[in-house]
Amino acid sequence: MTKVIIITGAGAGIGKSCSNYFLNKNYKVALLGRNKSKLKPENAKGKNYLSIECDVSDYSNVQSVFKEIIDKWGRIDVLFNNAGIGNPANTIDLISKEDWDNLININLNGSFYCAKEAFHYMKSQSPKGGRIINNGSISAHVPRPGSAPYTVSKHAITGLTKSISLDGRKYNIVCSQIDIGNAGTEMTKKMSKGIIQASGDIVREPVINVDHIAKAVYDIAELPLNTNIQFMTIMASSMPYIGRG
Repeated sequence: MTKVIIITGAGAGIGKSCSNYFLNKNYKVALLGRNKSKLKPENAKGKNYLSIECDVSDYSNVQSVFKEIIDKWGRIDVLFNNAGIGNPANTIDLISKEDWDNLININLNGSFYCAKEAFHYMKSQSPKGGRIINNGSISAHVPRPGSAPYTVSKHAITGLTKSISLDGRKYNIVCSQIDIGNAGTEMTKKMSKGIIQASGDIVREPVINVDHIAKAVYDIAELPLNTNIQFMTIMASSMPYIGRG
């Protein structure tokens, strides 16, 4: 049976790389993103993917999109909760309420809404069960300077991951979290040029090929549902994480 995966934030970066990787592995892939024109996978067969415009911070939009996928393919085997944004670096007193609300609505509320809908369908489909993979971050463990909203959102994702893992047991629903450090995407371009450290110094940081992230997500997705990688950290080997700060 061909597996179905939903990937949020599929228009760029990690989401785009994962979409291409899973399509090459013969999954049916639903690509979700805010800009449909960017949801164009490489070397895809027309019947194996859906490109759907979706604002994950809008619950009614998420509900209708997940129903559309179910109506098309009948089930959801994997959700990769990947959509997210960063915040302009600033101390907490200088972060606007608008920036805070926008980030939390996408990074946290959006992940919750998508997990909620995936859980609902996984619980009732036959065969029952499925896998939810949340995109955490190194910031789910330790912050960067000036990153309060982003860091809070990623710590919250860890709580979401643990709760879904616990609540999903009797429904054969498992939940993993992949914490990624310095994947080579548009979001991390500034890191290779130099980014502020806890010391106040500006330091160039190494980045890694985003395709390594896609392979890691695929490896998690391919596990049987009686086996789980609860947390995975994948990062540039020499980036400042161990000992950050």
